[in-house]
Formats: sequence, C-alpha cells, structure tokens
Amino acid sequence: MELKCIITLASGRVRIPFNAMERSLRDVGCDLPVRVIPFNDDRFDLPPNSEWWVLPKVLSWVEQSRASPRAKGVMRKYQTLLIGGYLFVDSDVVFLRDPRAVFSDSVGFVTCCGHWHNPMHTYTEETRNSMRQKSTVWQSRVFNSGQFACDRPLYDFDSLRLSAEASAIRNTCLENQFHEQPGMNALVFASGVVVSNLTLPPRCIESTWAGDYTTADYRSYWSDIKRTPCFIHWAGRKPDSRLPVDELFLNYLNDEEVTAWTEACKTEVSAWGKPKLILRKIRKLMRKRP
Repeated sequence: MELKCIITLASGRVRIPFNAMERSLRDVGCDLPVRVIPFNDDRFDLPPNSEWWVLPKVLSWVEQSRASPRAKGVMRKYQTLLIGGYLFVDSDVVFLRDPRAVFSDSVGFVTCCGHWHNPMHTYTEETRNSMRQKSTVWQSRVFNSGQFACDRPLYDFDSLRLSAEASAIRNTCLENQFHEQPGMNALVFASGVVVSNLTLPPRCIESTWAGDYTTADYRSYWSDIKRTPCFIHWAGRKPDSRLPVDELFLNYLNDEEVTAWTEACKTEVSAWGKPKLILRKIRKLMRKRP
C-alpha cells in the first residue's frame, strides 16, 4: 500500500492532542500531507502541510441523518471510504514509526487494533446478524474506527449512500445516537474488501492501545522493530499520566499546552484519582522530558 496522506478528525476541543499527533508524525520522518475532517465548525489554525478536508455532499447527507449531533460529527469519517491510499487516525495517537514503512506491504483495508478479541462497540444487533450470515469468523474483521488504512476507494458517493440507507443497516449507520464505529464496520464489511489486522498473524504487531501498557518498562515489548506498533492510541481514555506510557503524549507538548491539558483533565477526572494527583503526576513526567 502506498500511503498518500494521513487523515484525522478534529475540532478546537482536541487541538492539543492533534498537535501531539502531528508533531510525532513529523518526528518519525513522515512528511505526508495531513487532511483534517472538521468535527464541527470549531476549527483552528493548522500547521504547515495540513488542511481542512470537507466533502460537501457527505457533510450535507450526514447532517440530514437522525443521529445525535456528536454522532453526526464522527460520521463525517464516512468520506474516507470514497478515496484510497490513506491512513486514518483519531487525534489521540502518537506515532512511533513512519506509517509508510509499516503499511507498505499491506493490501486492502488494514487496521492494527485489538477489537478482534474484544468486538464490543464495533457492531449493533442488526449488523452482527448481517456479519454472521457472511462469515463464521466475522470478529477477525472488525476494527476500531479511530485507526485504519485502505489502498482503494470502497464506494462512490451514490453507492455509499445506498449502502448506508439499506434497511438492514440504516439504523446503525445513520440513526446511531452515540458514535460511528458500528456504522464504519458495517459499511466496510458490506463493501466486500479484504480486511486484515496487523496484530494478527503473520505480522503479530504488539498492541497499539495505550491501556495494554501498564508498567514502567512498557518499551520492553518493542525490542523487535518489526513488531513495534506504528503508533499508540488512547482510545477510550485520556493520556493523563495515570499510566507511564502517557509520557509519550506529554513529551510532545510545550509548557503552555501542558497547563491547558492539565486543566482539561481536572474537569474530566475519573474515579481513580483526584485533580491534584493528576497535576502532580503530569508535572513529574514533564520534569523527565529530554
């Protein structure tokens, strides 16, 4: 697969994670253009070689759906299915390797997430039934919609609309009140494209999910460069210093961004800790920065 661009989804609310993602991409030597799908109208100034990417037909179509406002925002990812030669990542990733090298020998639709062993949130009842009818190992083809690559267009706009509006998956694709992940999985599955996962044989790349790295020696999993993940993805959680691996994210922020990020984490504190504890942990990690 020849990657021609990196695609992400962003708004002003995730500007700090976007900055870390973009800086890490450049740090691993990747100079591909970054196309940014706007989650909403809250945009910000992008760095060089990045641009906002809008397909008006897709935007208008998604806005007419019965999904919730948040779901409509992430459903704008559907426009990725109209092109080829890209890697899509959510803004909450940090690159460890140049994606061009990682995906160069891949074909079709490719992911490197662990949802094959935890398929929850990748389907609805209606789409699971549809997948089961076509494959007894459908779980091996599900993926996290925050990271995937594809070497070809899977649809044109008209066929995308027809597929999403089909009665068997319409509720999932266009009326979901939470997120786009089951819809993305349903549309990719319906396209018939070969789906492969780099964490499965023959590649067996280590996990890309930050939550799988809970110890201080997390880098020990990456002694073999061929099995080192392309990036680390904080899907479902914030890199708020609870885990040592969170330093990968924090090291790409300047002091002003660390302060802003700390405040953001304090307003979304989970049951495990308190705001002052989060602040102390983040400051401790920042002192270790090279």
